[in-house]
This record gives sequence, C-alpha cells and structure tokens, in this order.
Amino acid sequence: MTIATVNPATGETIRTFEPATDREIDEALSRAANAFRKHRLLAFAERSKLMIGAAEILESEKERFARLMTLEMGKPIGAAIAEAEKCALACRYYAEHAESFLADEPADVRDGKAWVAFQPLGVVLAVMPWNFPFWQVIRFAAPALMAGNVAVLKHASNVPQCALAIEDIFRQAGFAQGVFQTFLVDSSAVAQLIADPRIAAVTLTGSEGAGRAVASTAGSNLKKAVIELGGSDPFIVMPSGDIDSAAETAVTARMINNGQSCIAAKRFIIHEKIYDRFMHGFVEQVSSLRVGDPMEPSTQLGPLATSQIRDDLEKQVTDTVAAGAKVLTGGKRLERPGFYYAPTVLAEIPPSSPAENEELFGPVASVWKVSNIEEAITRANSTTFGLGSSAWTNDPAERDQFIRELEAGLVFMNGMVASEPALPFGGVKHSGYGRELSAFGIREFVNIKSVKLADPKRNQSKSE
Repeated sequence: MTIATVNPATGETIRTFEPATDREIDEALSRAANAFRKHRLLAFAERSKLMIGAAEILESEKERFARLMTLEMGKPIGAAIAEAEKCALACRYYAEHAESFLADEPADVRDGKAWVAFQPLGVVLAVMPWNFPFWQVIRFAAPALMAGNVAVLKHASNVPQCALAIEDIFRQAGFAQGVFQTFLVDSSAVAQLIADPRIAAVTLTGSEGAGRAVASTAGSNLKKAVIELGGSDPFIVMPSGDIDSAAETAVTARMINNGQSCIAAKRFIIHEKIYDRFMHGFVEQVSSLRVGDPMEPSTQLGPLATSQIRDDLEKQVTDTVAAGAKVLTGGKRLERPGFYYAPTVLAEIPPSSPAENEELFGPVASVWKVSNIEEAITRANSTTFGLGSSAWTNDPAERDQFIRELEAGLVFMNGMVASEPALPFGGVKHSGYGRELSAFGIREFVNIKSVKLADPKRNQSKSE
C-alpha cells in the first residue's frame, strides 16, 4: 500500500512517502531500546512535566493539527479541533494520575512485608488506525510513556503527516530521542516488528482481520497484546425514554466522524410503541444533514476516508437492499469529487444481509422494531461484536436489566457512547480484549511484580 496523503474531499494525492528501509527500522529500534533504559528511571514528576508540555503543544496548535486530520482523512474541521483538545486532556489526565495509578500496593502476607510494584515493560509497538488519527495514538501513548515505557508507532498508511506530527509533539515537549518514534512502513512489516526481541508488547486498534493477525503473531512470540477492534453498537429506545432527545442524539451517535467510529451507534433498536415517533424525527434529521467540504465549519458530514471504504459501504448497502431492506433516505454515493456517501437510513433488514451481520463503517443507520425489552436485548446481543451500547429508558428496572445483560464493554444510559480518560475503554467478543484509558489502561503495559521481604527473625528461628 502507498504511504500517502490523499484528500478524501477531492481524491487528490497531496504527498507521498517512501517506506522506511530495514536499516532505518533497525536503527530506530536500537534508539528505542536505549531510550527505554533512561526513560524508565525518570521520576514521575519529570515525566509529568514532559507530558504537560505535550498537552500545551496540542492546545496551542490545535487548529494546525485539525487541518492536518481533515486533509488526510476527511473529518469535519470542528470535530478535528475537538480531537486535538481531547488529546491534550488525556495527556493532562495521565500527567496528574499516573503516579497514583502505579503506586506500590501493600499485600497482606502471613509473615514479613510484601507489596505489588508496577514497572514498565519496554518498547511498545502501536499499530493505529486512521479514523481518529491523533486520539487513538495519544490515548495509548500518554499512559505508556507516563508508565516509563517507550513507543514506536506504525500508523495507517493514509495519515502519514499526522503520524509524523505526533512524533514531533513529543520531541518538542522534551522527551528524549527514541522515546516516541513514528515508522512509516507498510502493514506487511508489522509481523517482523512484533517478532523483534526489542519489542516488548503491542497494541492495535483496527479491523477484526488485523486484530486476528496481530494477536496471532504476538501470541506466537509470547508478547503482551491489547486488541481493540470494531463494533456494531446498539442504540435502544424504550417507551419511557426521552424520545425526542433520543432521536436527536441518535443522529450524532451514528454520523460522528462521518460514520467512521468503532463506538458509533450502528444498529437502532426501537420499541414498537414509539417507533413511528422516533423514526419521523430521526429520518428527517438525517435527511437534512449538511454534506460538504470538511474544511468548512458549517459542514456536518464529510467524505469517507478512502475510495475503497466508500466502495465497500456502497456494496454492503446495495446487497442489503437487494435482500429486501427498505431505504428511508440516502442509499447511494454522491456524484461529486471525493469519497462521499449520502447519509442513509435502512429499515426492515433481512436476516442474511450485510446490515444484519457486518459492521457498516460509514453514515448508514440500520433500524429494527421490537416489542419488549427481552427482544431488544436479544437483538442487541445478536452480533459477534461487543464494544459499546446505548439504551434509553427512565424505568429503573429496565435500566438495571440493560446494564446487567447487554454484552458490551461500555453501556451508556440515556446518552451516546463516548470515550473519556477516566473510563476504561475496550470490548468483549470480537471487539477485542484488554483495556485502554483509566487506571486499567496504564496497567496493561507494566510488569505487575510481587515483592516480598521475609522476616529475618522468623528465618532465624527456623534455622535454630
């Protein structure tokens, strides 16, 4: 695959990059290994100072970084600015909390003194996707670096300038050479990188296929891995919920990031008693979305990131409709330069169709009608994915049942699913394993070491 910046709004290739050579990769890995020996010894206060410096750069240059994101993958400029701001928030969060998250924990033993220590693993490889080109990286890098690890980034091949900009942020913030490096390489190089003895662990956010490949390679090399994959998140609305608010939120929950988000709501499961009311507001609002140049602040929906993503989505919708689904709005690509697809709502989804069984990664909402909470939960759990879920109800018993029975890593009640630094992020089933963010995320890439100091008096008595 070519490593290049291609503007999704026009299809124009802006800049291409040569992949790193084997020699360059070897030298970079040696730098990383050497940097780890020093970085791990920095006091938390010093790491925190450096991480706050990264946050300040993200905040002060957020418009520049936002334009880069929009240029390379097409997200609306307002959302791109918000992404840079969120990255700064994560950096500050871990600068403030990392030391307490990794503080020694005393253990109650029968004799002597014992505790659990949390120590860095080494060089961590991050294989990251294009859809949140800054956030996906920072939410890994901030805790990893604060824990004393160092990082090498293999970013998606269509966001090379974002990848290089992130490396530069950490350099400008004062992190030592080799603590964070970007490798411009093709996906075919990932297996070799994981196998390299200088790599201690790997984290991936991406497709199910990529996750299986990375997890398999990591397992065969006995390397720790965190795997965050796709989702087909349910958005359930019950009669006791705020229907109008749910319909409005549903539009944002589906169309965020041009519909290209793992935790975007994708399957809308609506109780029959309020189905017509919900659908009237939902379809009307989806139909009226402003589609256009993502650099324009008024644009609500931009292009898909690549022509292949648009073509794949188009085929999924075409096949779903051919199987018997009904198009309530949209359902086609837009005939204009760039990789645009119309905001779409599908209903009456046939059981064997792509919308029933696959993740639709784009601005397409699939809707089902159900008659009770049990049917809603069964429908929600019918997918192989289990990342996020949103349920709308003001009935306490229904709320508790959703929390208890929905098969997902995140359950949001009366609101859309979103990631934030204080909440662990990750899924179950085919949505992957391991967690990012919060205290759980920073502990994924540490050696959880048991330490015990024996009681010398007890040892002496035994020897006597």
